[in-house]
Amino acid sequence: MMPMCGGTTEVKDADESVQEICNKVKGLAEQKAGKTYDIFKATKYRTQLVAGTNYFVKVQVGDKEHVHIRVWKRLPCNGGELELTSMQHNKTEHETIEYF
Repeated sequence: MMPMCGGTTEVKDADESVQEICNKVKGLAEQKAGKTYDIFKATKYRTQLVAGTNYFVKVQVGDKEHVHIRVWKRLPCNGGELELTSMQHNKTEHETIEYF
């Protein structure tokens, strides 16, 4: 099923490309949270097609601690840069990733 423009996809298991995005924004996430993370492992994600792609990613940052991050990836024709646009703290492993 094709995702509708503006809607988010179903939640999927994170893969290497999503982890790579997380690796690139980890420093920004730590800056926003005001702390450093020993673990920053993408576990689940969903995407939204906009003028680029929004990635909503569940990231394990501690033994039982998770955060949700929203990363906007610009279209390649616009440079393809990544921007950490939002972050939610104190999430659990089983919380669903919602639009934020």
